[in-house]
Amino acid sequence: MSDYIFRFNKSNKYLNATLLIIPMVLLFIGIYGGLMQTLFRAGIVTSDPFVGGDYYKGLTFHGVLNAIVFTTFFAVVLGNALIPYSLKKELNSRIAWISGILMLVGSVLAAIVIFMGEATVLYTFYPPMMAHPLFYIGLTLLVVGSWVASANWIPMYLQWRRENPGKKTPLAVVGMFTTFIIWFIATLAVAVEILFMLLPWSLGLVDEINVMLARTLFWFFGHPLVYFWLLPAYVMYYVFMPKMAGGKLYSDMAGRLVFMLFILFSIPVGTHHQYMDPAIGAQWKFLHGIFTFAVALPSLITAFTLAASLEHAGRQKGSTGLFSWMGKLPYFKKENWFFPYLILGLIIFIFGGIGGIINASYQMNTVVHNTAWVPGHFHLTVAGPVLLAFLGGSLYLIGQFLNKEIRLKGWAMISPYVYTIGLFIMSYGLKIGGLQGMPRRTNTGLSYANPDSILYQPDWIAYIDLSVIGGVIMFIGIVIYLASFFATVFAKGGNGEGEGADVTFPISEPLHDEKASWLRNFKPFIIIAIILIILSYTPVIYDVLQATYGGSPPFSPESPVPLR
Repeated sequence: MSDYIFRFNKSNKYLNATLLIIPMVLLFIGIYGGLMQTLFRAGIVTSDPFVGGDYYKGLTFHGVLNAIVFTTFFAVVLGNALIPYSLKKELNSRIAWISGILMLVGSVLAAIVIFMGEATVLYTFYPPMMAHPLFYIGLTLLVVGSWVASANWIPMYLQWRRENPGKKTPLAVVGMFTTFIIWFIATLAVAVEILFMLLPWSLGLVDEINVMLARTLFWFFGHPLVYFWLLPAYVMYYVFMPKMAGGKLYSDMAGRLVFMLFILFSIPVGTHHQYMDPAIGAQWKFLHGIFTFAVALPSLITAFTLAASLEHAGRQKGSTGLFSWMGKLPYFKKENWFFPYLILGLIIFIFGGIGGIINASYQMNTVVHNTAWVPGHFHLTVAGPVLLAFLGGSLYLIGQFLNKEIRLKGWAMISPYVYTIGLFIMSYGLKIGGLQGMPRRTNTGLSYANPDSILYQPDWIAYIDLSVIGGVIMFIGIVIYLASFFATVFAKGGNGEGEGADVTFPISEPLHDEKASWLRNFKPFIIIAIILIILSYTPVIYDVLQATYGGSPPFSPESPVPLR
């Protein structure tokens, strides 16, 4: 598909702009919380004057606002933009606004409850730690709003299919529907956990909760959530990046196959997060471990396909050597400021993927379990390719929806490089410190670096210092980015008052446009995915229910004393 201009009406223009700006503010609060984590560990601060809280409160802000709120909003906005654009159909404004309002109300509600100190339960919100009921209600509204948003795309898609029989669905549409198919299936489990376990428990309707069952339901959702984060980045990799580099997508079929494989293998993997949980049989942990290795296959296909696409771009610009094409890519061009967000994310993901293989291996997992290695790893995945792609996409989209030229393009181009340098430094400190036994998510009231702390180990000091240095550099990179983002938002002119938004995207054409009819229908892959889920999770749930009894009263992370 060649580039063209699609006009979004005034209502959808302002809705999507709002769904980018407000989450960006919440993202900054969450990133600030991440900075404070590194300072807490180093003993540089002992309390957070901004949010009026301690280590665990800041950690909850960091995880919930960054990993759940911001990512969900961006995925919805990208779908709201790319699906109407690709299908040349107008988005239903009324339904879009209903979904947006539900998501905004839910997110702000959860953020307020965290700020008040009534939901210090971390990103995983595990029981027996209990939050205020409004926290769970806020998360429910966010999820339901995202369901409404994705349901709003289905009539457009079905109408397009009727009008274009036999024609391949645009790859961007395939990618976004795959993202939300996985999201919908995964969030069903966490909806059961919240509505039937956590919410009644926090309301005092029941006194105790089955912690192991709640953990299992969370990880049914928690690891597929990683692919909900990753797939919008994959959409931008496949659809935008080859053209930004000056070439074509090497294989359209490979992209479609990758998205369908994610539908198959994204869900039955959660138990590899529960290798240390005794209630689940080893054979089922082994099964989930196998599926976890299987889900690496689409990422390996992606690595090959995108490398071939970028090589094609380099050779189109005159490269003839074996690797000289790499030097032809637009790494430092202000007019192509978006490209660094994608290419750096891919480079980071190489190292993040290697760490994922280690985490999925039972024997190696036992070594790194609950150590600083774990955040060192997932910052190379979630805070690497996902966050960089989402930041670049947010800046591009806000310029499109506000009809404004991106301001401070040089700053926007430099930001991902600064951030990436900091990320590698921080991740190295956390991962090597983790191999030395440094724990994660642990606060005794004293820093790891304080000789009076029961957690003090002299061998950790250098790695704590590296995590601080890296975290500060990452924060600086984000501040540079935000300067460009909000300079664009508040810039005069180009707003198109009273008008819609003229939107265009750099859609990559395929170099090899294979006719793979077996990849045109989601239904067979969804059916197989459901079968795999039933086979992999039925015995897990059975084991949990057989091995556990009674429950746990709620606890606060600041105190070992039960709350009731």
